[in-house]
Amino acid sequence: MPTTTIRLPEDLRARVAAAAKRSGTTTHGFILEAIAEKAELEDRRADFDAVAEERYARIVASGKTVPWQEMRNYLEARITGKAAKRPVARKLAR
Repeated sequence: MPTTTIRLPEDLRARVAAAAKRSGTTTHGFILEAIAEKAELEDRRADFDAVAEERYARIVASGKTVPWQEMRNYLEARITGKAAKRPVARKLAR
């Protein structure tokens, strides 16, 4: 496993050490877990952005969309178990 050196301000180093002790792990383990969590968060954010861009491109290409209030009403009805007619996409207002 490659080694990476990081410089931490003394106050952050102390906080990390205290947090690691409280969580029952080593400072090293705590830092590794924190980095892995941050990387996972960034991966999920990138995936979310990619899906959003893809969906927006489809809207632009088709020129059709469902107004948010109609979709929200549909979703709220579905959540509560009510029968609901699925909204139909229509020409995007410009």
